[in-house]
Amino acid sequence: MNLILCRAAALLTLPVTLLVVGFATITASAADSASLPASDRIREITAWLPARPAGLGEPITNRAAWKQSLAAHPEFRKTLRSAAQLAAKPIPPWPGDLFLQYSQNGNRENWQKAENPRRERIHVFALAECLENRGRYLAPLEAAITAVCAEPTWVLSAHDGSLKNFHGEANDIDLGTAMEGIDLATVDWLLGDKLSPATRKLIRDNLEHRLFRPYRAAVNGTAPLFWWMHGINNWNAVCLDGVTGSALAVIDSPAERAWYIAVAEKNIDYYLTGFTPDGYCVEGLGYWNYGFGNCTVLSEQIRRATGGHLDLLARPDIAQPALFGARAEIINGVYPTIADCHPGGQPAAGLMSFLNRRFHWQLPAWSETKLDGTLAENMALAFPSANLPVIPVANNLAEQPWRTCYPLGGVFTLRPGHDAATPFAVCVKGGNNGVSHGHNDVGSFSVVIGQTMVICDPGGEVYTKRTFSSHRYDSEVLNSFGHAVPKLAGQLQRSGSKAQAVLLATNYTAAADSLTFDLRSAYPVADLQKIERTFTYTRGDKPGLTVSDRVEYAAPETFESALVTWGAARPAGPNEWEFRDGEGAVRVTVDTRGQPFHVATQAIHEETEDHRVPYRFGITLDHPVSAATVTLHITPVTGTP
Repeated sequence: MNLILCRAAALLTLPVTLLVVGFATITASAADSASLPASDRIREITAWLPARPAGLGEPITNRAAWKQSLAAHPEFRKTLRSAAQLAAKPIPPWPGDLFLQYSQNGNRENWQKAENPRRERIHVFALAECLENRGRYLAPLEAAITAVCAEPTWVLSAHDGSLKNFHGEANDIDLGTAMEGIDLATVDWLLGDKLSPATRKLIRDNLEHRLFRPYRAAVNGTAPLFWWMHGINNWNAVCLDGVTGSALAVIDSPAERAWYIAVAEKNIDYYLTGFTPDGYCVEGLGYWNYGFGNCTVLSEQIRRATGGHLDLLARPDIAQPALFGARAEIINGVYPTIADCHPGGQPAAGLMSFLNRRFHWQLPAWSETKLDGTLAENMALAFPSANLPVIPVANNLAEQPWRTCYPLGGVFTLRPGHDAATPFAVCVKGGNNGVSHGHNDVGSFSVVIGQTMVICDPGGEVYTKRTFSSHRYDSEVLNSFGHAVPKLAGQLQRSGSKAQAVLLATNYTAAADSLTFDLRSAYPVADLQKIERTFTYTRGDKPGLTVSDRVEYAAPETFESALVTWGAARPAGPNEWEFRDGEGAVRVTVDTRGQPFHVATQAIHEETEDHRVPYRFGITLDHPVSAATVTLHITPVTGTP
């Protein structure tokens, strides 16, 4: 499967926001001033719009643009091969029985795996026809469109636990509906009259029924407002992009199109408040790709539609969130697995190459146009524009070889600097336990040597109904058991924003960086008087990381520290262990200041996305203590195992 299909398929696996089950709504009375734009603003935007609607990318009739921009890309040569193979296969039936499984047993994967091939056909055939322009993929494309438009709902099964959309009792807009809508609207714009009049009418009828009518009712206050309109996570950007982009592509009236733009302009503020002011994305890199990617596409389609009069990316509050993908790397292409991220995740190449151009970052890794998104994303970001304006804002990328600090987001990446002999870097997580897609993980950390995260955060689990329920933190990869943090008086960390790492002190130099956190609020232990964790990262000829915990209780209690790895630990000397995962290895020395202790390794049996089993290496003091200091010295191991 080529990159376009992989990315498109991934969209169907993205979940509802943290602890939202089904669809929450905001009362209609909240819609009036909160979501509706001013009429003067709508009139102003109307004057900027062309007489006719236009979608993303260039229509098939612009052969020069297609040949010059996209036909040469290897990703699309693969698309032509995929189209030929798919055209020879029948359309899979709509998996209604699998849709029901989420409401029955919490399984969402089976339906998504069966539904993906149906929706992928539309992307593949539309691209193949635009690339080739021979007419041979029009019939299979129209058949695929007809099949998807016949589905009782475009809402993902995981977002319809009550089955109201399945049974036609509700008409909600979710991630699946928004993304399917904008892709069909994009197909209509790209192919135009190459599609039959019946197919074009079918697309418009479905967009009106599934997107535009319920959206207008929610915003105008005649129906409850969809929760995501005021949501601060990826849903807001994705759904606003899907609805707005669909409207700009097919709605004839400039005044109506202006209304959709003005609503998006006002309500995208909620998504942006989900970033900390220093630009940290609490949902993690995967959801930055998804949410900020759609925010970028929304901005670009509005910029083009308004002739450059309205450019959301030029807003001052977007500059720092835009940098998140560029600043997130730990080292050597390894990125944090904090929150519901997955090992091996990277910034979306198409998004990064576009942002690199818009903000003039001059980052060589993202200098070429990349194509790895959905149909709508590729059409928005891939076609070059002679008048693509540069946004001249200052950035803080000069710090990148040494460190990236998000003091408001609570995440700190410490690196070896220029031309280091040993590629050893760490990522430290402070923050709090109450963010969207977050884990109970304040005070945790990851250690990377070379291209291997030897001491790890295992990332997210395979999503089920439990993941977004009151039992979310029963999961041992989501609660603090699956993270490199202490266990105090037998207690794991509590959930919620009140469980936070308070940054007490920092010291950054060329030779070493240090951070100290107060973690007391994270633990429901009445006798706890102090738990301070200090990280000291050393650069130079002898790099290393020291993690020191100072604990005090009003009465003796137990203390346990932990490390998490996908590899294995073996004894390497007195109070020393070697942790090795593939070609990466570190040595860990445990110093308890004479307190006797024991260690135990335990597999964490939760289903993770990469299907590797993480192991928790527990370090437990043998006896309850009133006060103790436990220090872990972690140094890289170089050479052959």
